[in-house]
Amino acid sequence: MTSSAQTDGVEPTGLKIIDSHAHLDFPEFDSDRAELFDAMKRAGIESAIIPGVSPELWDRQIAVAKQFNCPYALGIHPWYCQSDSLTVFEALKSRVETVRDDKNLVAIGECGLDKIRKTNWQIQLTQFERQLQLAKELELPIILHVVKAHNEMLTLLKQYALPRGGVIHGFYGGAELANEYIRLGYKLGIGGLILNDRARKLKNCIASISLDSFLIETDSPSMAPENAIETRNTPLVLHSIVEEIANLKKKSNVLISEHAFLNTLQLFDL
Repeated sequence: MTSSAQTDGVEPTGLKIIDSHAHLDFPEFDSDRAELFDAMKRAGIESAIIPGVSPELWDRQIAVAKQFNCPYALGIHPWYCQSDSLTVFEALKSRVETVRDDKNLVAIGECGLDKIRKTNWQIQLTQFERQLQLAKELELPIILHVVKAHNEMLTLLKQYALPRGGVIHGFYGGAELANEYIRLGYKLGIGGLILNDRARKLKNCIASISLDSFLIETDSPSMAPENAIETRNTPLVLHSIVEEIANLKKKSNVLISEHAFLNTLQLFDL
């Protein structure tokens, strides 16, 4: 969205909302970040959790989180897993240690497994297991990126049994897969995919799972709904996500937003 589209015509709704996954530190927001946060506040979107993806971006990420008082996570995204993974992981451990007392550090991640990027698969596995162990040692929840690797992911989550669990970011599967994660103590991050007409499996899944099983997110600036006018996604789409979930579950928008809000507070201890 353009700056004017983000700030004009945004009316308060009475809903309490947190975007549980938005990369608002990315350069796509450099031209109008402050205006977007103002628009979010007017729309009842209280904050956004900003996940980490790579050492090169952590400084900027933490600065943006501090400027706008956002919770954040630190991690190494599978797309950024390189051959020097031990050096990068040591950098993560060191950075987490320096901000360990920051109340806005709420999780490890975004990290995980992505088989679309097969060229670094073994490095992904090694790096991910290190981050699972770090989350376990620090008793922090974890933000998980999983693409075409759910069998491997479930195996590892059972092996590490994190005390605080975490969230499956950008969940797109069916009810059977959803319930496997839920039984392990994980929540599902539901974003713009739920607005796509072709996402019947996901829609049926959301209609069937319990109200305490999901968070709402956008993955801004990525993952804009397929019918969106603008290619840059923003947290302002969250109202549409709430409305769609409410329709699928035959509940009110207020009830859905309240549960998603409380689920996010509980998972990340906000």
